[in-house]
Amino acid sequence: MAGAITKQIRKRAARVRLLVLDVDGVLTDGRIIMDHEGREIKAFDVRDGHGIKLLREAGTEVAVLTGRSSTVVQHRADDLGIPWVQQGVNDKVKAYQEIARAVGIKDEETCFVGDDVVDIPLLKRVGLPVVVADGVHEAKQCALYITQSPGGRGAVREVCDLLLQAQDKWDEIMRRYA
Repeated sequence: MAGAITKQIRKRAARVRLLVLDVDGVLTDGRIIMDHEGREIKAFDVRDGHGIKLLREAGTEVAVLTGRSSTVVQHRADDLGIPWVQQGVNDKVKAYQEIARAVGIKDEETCFVGDDVVDIPLLKRVGLPVVVADGVHEAKQCALYITQSPGGRGAVREVCDLLLQAQDKWDEIMRRYA
């Protein structure tokens, strides 16, 4: 069931030290808009971005892996302070392994959020595999958690909040806003 947080999900989320995100269909709604000069335009949800910032402030590493290459993605990652960005990736497992090795993270300490069949190999590898609500059926079959929100529309924020709550960091963060 989408959005159901079981004890198993909460236990795995409590161990996460690295959140890995796909871009198209996860950080965006999957649409690619081109202007008249062929420049790519993407729309990102501001709440997703704030969730990423909160998660990073709480000490969790964040990485972006995407099969496409776009300067827009690098600009957004820079804006959010995401240090690990790999674009034009054909093998997401290999790209993830490079980041995990550099950060010193184990598979069981990683959450990956994907949406499509190309994400299946990495979904099968990590400790907390997540697929967005509007992801494809085949990817959802590999997920331990399916978000309630669709990609590009709050799904990443939902995962960030889940991780912060499972790691008992949520109340401390909320005190800042009280």
